[in-house]
Amino acid sequence: MTDLDLTRFSINQMTVKQLSMPELVDACRDLGVGNVGLWREPVQSYGLDATAKLVHDAGLSVTTLCRGGFLTAIDPAERAAALADNRRAVDEAATLGTDTLVLVSGGLPAGSKDLRGARERIADALAELGPYAERHGVRLAVEPLHPMFASDRCVVSTLAQALDLAERFPAHQVGVTVDTYHIWWDDTAPAQIARAGAGGRIHTFQLADWTTPLPEGVLNGRGQIGDGAIDMREWQGYVESAGYTGAIEVELFNDALWARDGREVLAETARRFVEHTA
Repeated sequence: MTDLDLTRFSINQMTVKQLSMPELVDACRDLGVGNVGLWREPVQSYGLDATAKLVHDAGLSVTTLCRGGFLTAIDPAERAAALADNRRAVDEAATLGTDTLVLVSGGLPAGSKDLRGARERIADALAELGPYAERHGVRLAVEPLHPMFASDRCVVSTLAQALDLAERFPAHQVGVTVDTYHIWWDDTAPAQIARAGAGGRIHTFQLADWTTPLPEGVLNGRGQIGDGAIDMREWQGYVESAGYTGAIEVELFNDALWARDGREVLAETARRFVEHTA
């Protein structure tokens, strides 16, 4: 695949989660992929220090670590546990050599219907976590998720809401994740991308396509690039016009892709990236 320009391409580990950590690193090296976005669970399973050594020895750059967050709990003990877990996530990101920890903020606590209160608890948590992350050379990237996930996974549904939270803190502490899958439907998103760029708050940019019908359970419905409704070049244009020049991750949750050979999926994803980005 040496004929493909993969300089900015980053494969998010979840796209090829069927690959073990060594298999992922070997596949990236063999296919000429220089960037990876890692997830905490497989990193912990393989071992944090072992993973850091593996990717470093292979010359791979870790673009992000997924994920921190889930910061909406009301119970004091649950909130303390969530904050402690996010501090560990920051430590892990620093050990892996990435400067970006992606945050999925969390849904409504059981029995609660208070969206505003949940978002304020996220802000309270960011006030504690932002300075801690800064001391470790890590930025927090608040990711808005599609509104269908607001109740159980993420009460931050738009870039505007994510920026309203992030802008309470310095940009080197808290910014946003721009993910096509979650924002492509929002006609205010291009203006919010410009707003984020003006403040230096686009900390990572991720691609996934929107295909229908959505699968049962919805979560694993992220389509391969080019298979759905999203114009990837258009969204790349928005983030680049806003000043973003970093890596572009492809993060896919897709049962059909996971059932296939992981190296084949990685090669296909790299080709699609080149075909559907500038």
